[in-house]
This record gives sequence, C-alpha cells and structure tokens, in this order.
Amino acid sequence: MAAILAACSSAPPPAATASPETVQSGATPITGTRASAAGNPKAYRQDAATHLYGLNRDRIYQGRLPPMLYAIGVLQVDIDNRGAVRSLNWMRAPKHAPEVIAEIERTVRAAAPYPVPARMGKVVYTDTWLWHKNGKFQLDTLTEGQD
Repeated sequence: MAAILAACSSAPPPAATASPETVQSGATPITGTRASAAGNPKAYRQDAATHLYGLNRDRIYQGRLPPMLYAIGVLQVDIDNRGAVRSLNWMRAPKHAPEVIAEIERTVRAAAPYPVPARMGKVVYTDTWLWHKNGKFQLDTLTEGQD
C-alpha cells in the first residue's frame, strides 16, 4: 500500500522530446500534455511534425518520395496556448485534389492537442504536405527526400 501511495505522490517524468528518427522507429509521439521548448515557429514546426508522424505512423511514406507526387500543399496552422488548433490557412492548396485538402485538414485537427507552445504562448507555423497517390505522405520538415 505504501508503494502505491508513494507512486501517486511522485512528480511526473520530464517531458521527452522525439526526433524524426525516434518517431520512425516507433517511439511514443509528443502529446498535447507535454510542452514544446521551441522559441520560434520554425522550431515549433519540428515538434508539430514529430507529433503528427507519431500519430500517423501507418500513413507516413517510407523512404525517398518519387519525382512526381499526387499533391503538394502548404498549410499554416494556428495553435493556442493549450495545444488546440485555432485555425487552418492554406498558403498553397492542392485544388486539383479536394479529397487531399479535406484529409489533411481532418488529420491536423484530429492530432490535437499539439505540444503546448510554452515559451511562445501560442504559435502559427507552416509546413508543406507531400502527398503520394497511395494516400501516404511526408511533411517537408521530416522528409526523407525525393528522387
């Protein structure tokens, strides 16, 4: 009984950070209950991409992408101080593939809460979605390159 009570009163483990390599090898994704130490949107983009990869492991295109992709989209994501998605803004939407637009938006919203942008309070970051015709994707932040 004393061990159980001691376990309940101990401090939570420190927030872990995941690199693209740990996500691809099956590490636990960063969740919205953890804080991002990023001090600017570009640094936060790495945390958000790692978070998305962790939640979508089976949907990530493995290896180098082929020279011709089905769709490429540039999306701006507004994250609040709790890691919730406030809004999405397409900088370059793949208008020829409305189903991809809808799926990317669904994927981004479903991944909330994101790591809390603790140092910035809130953040607007931009990433490029590289979409293969088989429905798998890579984010430019974590891409393995393209042939």
